[in-house]
Amino acid sequence: MEEKDIHSELASIRSLMERSSRFLSLSGLSGVLAGIYASIGAFGAYQLVTDKYNSLIISESYAENPSIYHTLYFIAALVLVFSVLTGILLSIREAKKKKEHYWNPVSKRLITNMAIPLATGGLFILILISKAEYQFIAASCLLFYGLALIAASQYTFSDVKYLGFCQITLGLLAAWMPENGLLFWIAGFGLLHIIYGAIMHFKYKQ
Repeated sequence: MEEKDIHSELASIRSLMERSSRFLSLSGLSGVLAGIYASIGAFGAYQLVTDKYNSLIISESYAENPSIYHTLYFIAALVLVFSVLTGILLSIREAKKKKEHYWNPVSKRLITNMAIPLATGGLFILILISKAEYQFIAASCLLFYGLALIAASQYTFSDVKYLGFCQITLGLLAAWMPENGLLFWIAGFGLLHIIYGAIMHFKYKQ
């Protein structure tokens, strides 16, 4: 067997092993769209907050007005729902294009590993809300989301973990400067998603 054939055979085996252990149908386009949804939601939040307080920076009056947080939670929930649905639909489409099963043991492990930090973060945020500790909610969103991405990265593209590290970094900064939490939230869920999604889309030619 020629050396060229051996390398080709090894590449095929490596590709087969990777596909059996990783879910490679994640859509980079879904990341771009998630970033756009977050940016639109952030624009709505910006209009809401600046109309009342003329600043995105959390002031005492801003922090003492729970009603404004309820509206922000609703915006965040809409962004989450649209992002998740888009990610699922585009990933299913990508799997069908590659003639792969989108619901298999690997995708189940991916979802499980991602769901545990997300569920924990969701419960922690609910506790913060119940205690009226609103200033750390943005930081918590970024931190637990980053942890979820890192946990899920072992079952999909390894690039996902770098997005996770970036989200954690922004989360720590948001915890250090909670008055700027909304700005860090916009950077993490808006800008970073668009950049990451575009890189993934073109890198893997989706």
